[in-house]
Amino acid sequence: MAQHQTQSRRAFLKTAGVAAASLPFMTAQSYSRIVGAGQRLGVGIIGCGGMAQAHLNTLLNMPEAVEVVAVSDVFETRARYFQDRSWRVGGRAESVPDYRRLLDRNDLDYVLVSTPEHWHAQQTLDALDAGLHVYCEKPMTHRVDEGFAVLKKAKETGLKLQVGVQGMSDDSYASAHEAIKAGKIGTVIEAQIDYVRRYGERGPWRTGVDPDLPQPPDLDWDGWLGPAPKRPWSARRFFEWRNYRDYSGGVASDLFVHRLTRILKACGLTFPTRVVGMGGIYLWDDGRELPDNFEMLAEYPAVEGITPGMTVHVLGTMGNRRGNDHLIRGREATLVFTREGWEIVSQDSGEVIETHQKTGGEDINLHHQNLHAAIRDQAPLHCPAELGLYGVVAITGAVDSWFEKKMLKWKGERWM
Repeated sequence: MAQHQTQSRRAFLKTAGVAAASLPFMTAQSYSRIVGAGQRLGVGIIGCGGMAQAHLNTLLNMPEAVEVVAVSDVFETRARYFQDRSWRVGGRAESVPDYRRLLDRNDLDYVLVSTPEHWHAQQTLDALDAGLHVYCEKPMTHRVDEGFAVLKKAKETGLKLQVGVQGMSDDSYASAHEAIKAGKIGTVIEAQIDYVRRYGERGPWRTGVDPDLPQPPDLDWDGWLGPAPKRPWSARRFFEWRNYRDYSGGVASDLFVHRLTRILKACGLTFPTRVVGMGGIYLWDDGRELPDNFEMLAEYPAVEGITPGMTVHVLGTMGNRRGNDHLIRGREATLVFTREGWEIVSQDSGEVIETHQKTGGEDINLHHQNLHAAIRDQAPLHCPAELGLYGVVAITGAVDSWFEKKMLKWKGERWM
């Protein structure tokens, strides 16, 4: 940012009345980044693939609130495209090949981590260590142990970490939680939800890339692999990474995390006690490692005032888009999620006895706005690290269960 902006940020520190003692876990570096309400936030983008383009569109359309100042990708062609998009609308984003050098900049307030899943943990940890707030695309991490490490770091630094489950910017699930706590459906016993699609002949996440396509000269393959096992160049693994376990959980981590988090929020759930993943590579046996059709069943322990224990079922057919109703079953009534919000249907009469008209929605724009409010005014995050971790634990358990062909039990901080 310009020098006067840096100076005004320092002036804010002197006049805002924020006592250092009230921020016991913030590092000196993160404390020095606190910004005033009238200042634009400097944003860096790590990962310039498909999902990041939706974020870029959102951020470039918020010129009063944010400025994209740097972008980074191991594939220089992609980073240059993002840089050009910024420049076309009067921005000044710089392409930085190594994301670690991006984190060294003094004109950043937060970073968007939109890389493949196997990179989420390391890049989030590095950003927090650099004193930066983070918007990390879902899932928060690829592995359970990484999730605990990220949560610990976020607590230690006091920095904001928004997980990209954008559906949490729809108030239906927070309001459902209040209704359930108030006893409006009685004791909760079960919930069901889905994420279903009907893919074409290639199947989930296949792009049609030529498997013999040579490595682009401006792509750092080893840099893309990063913490994953080292392998020779593979066009399919690079362009279709959601089909391979080294980088993704497939249906579960790309889709289920969106839906399951809604039930976790509504019912106040944390860690499951048991989980099983079922399904298979039924339609597209093309070398993929993850199932093309999948479902999971998770059992959760008691939550005071809500449930003595319950199950959650998530369906994910990728060859048939006919879905299940999204609902939570109580002893006295059923809470059914609708396009407009939710309604409560009586068990006795079958009548709708209460409805809720939602505000917000599953919206990237709203999710970034919520992070901005959290950074500026300490507003509660819609999907904080704790909620991100609960989702990671359940979905990784389901995927591991599928590979191991057995039900898994949660013990402490790991699946057994």
